[in-house]
Amino acid sequence: MAPSLTIIIPTHHRPAILKQTLEHLSKQTIAEQLEVIVVHDGEDDEETKKVFQEAGGWRLAASSYFAIAKSHQGTARNRGAEKASAPIILFIGDDAFLETDACERHLRGHSLTPNPSPSPRTLTGRGETFAVLGFTTWDPTLEINPTMRWLEKSGWQFGYPMIEKYAHGFIPKEIQERFTYTIHISVPTAVAKKFPFREDVSLYGWEDIVWGTELKNASIPLYYEPDAKAFHHHHITLEQSLKRMETLGKSLKHLEKIDSTFQKSPKGMKLLAYKIISMMPTMRGMHSKAFLRGLKRELIYSKPNL
Repeated sequence: MAPSLTIIIPTHHRPAILKQTLEHLSKQTIAEQLEVIVVHDGEDDEETKKVFQEAGGWRLAASSYFAIAKSHQGTARNRGAEKASAPIILFIGDDAFLETDACERHLRGHSLTPNPSPSPRTLTGRGETFAVLGFTTWDPTLEINPTMRWLEKSGWQFGYPMIEKYAHGFIPKEIQERFTYTIHISVPTAVAKKFPFREDVSLYGWEDIVWGTELKNASIPLYYEPDAKAFHHHHITLEQSLKRMETLGKSLKHLEKIDSTFQKSPKGMKLLAYKIISMMPTMRGMHSKAFLRGLKRELIYSKPNL
């Protein structure tokens, strides 16, 4: 039987966590309908290859593993999408543990024919092409610290509290690109191939939003299915989070230089607000300060030598 859902997982030298992610996939209610493609972003390693070989005996419709030259998660996803054979692709992270019915719920979501207007809960017989966003939260087996709790609510890591009212409906078009979280999102395979991730951006941080903007501009709605659940098994300290925020600032400026249509840097009163907040000894203040530092450093690095 041909697979109904292709799951694409980019990874990079994390065999232990990848193994757990694959184990969760093997326990899916529709495991026999799943094709799993793991793409190692960077030089192959024996431990990761061994993990995937051990997964060969699990009850999946198909599975494959290959490595590419060190690039970026988006590039790895593109190479995986090129090999997908199912009509729907589910992108997940190598540290996303799916609940047993998550894949089934993604497929069920794509079988609906929802109408994005005027009501996000209206169903029609038109048949729409859309993306399905699943719900992701921290793995409860981790020690969830205040930094992680803030990231989950602020929108800088996840912003699910902001879209609770759109559950089982469409996220408004004007904000949907902010929630195209590739740790747990599915799209028709034809969409993934027509709208690949940018491969000219090497710095981490904005590939999801850039891709989400392309989907929005192509009038591909984003449906939120909170009952498709995943647990993010990734512990983050305050120091790591601030370093990540600085990288987000640097990568934003870099992206704006190569794409004039993508302008997200704070300006005017918004920039002033960032500067004021960055002086406060709060979680938001520390992260705003790190973000502004990243913006400033990219500007310094980009100046020509005189």
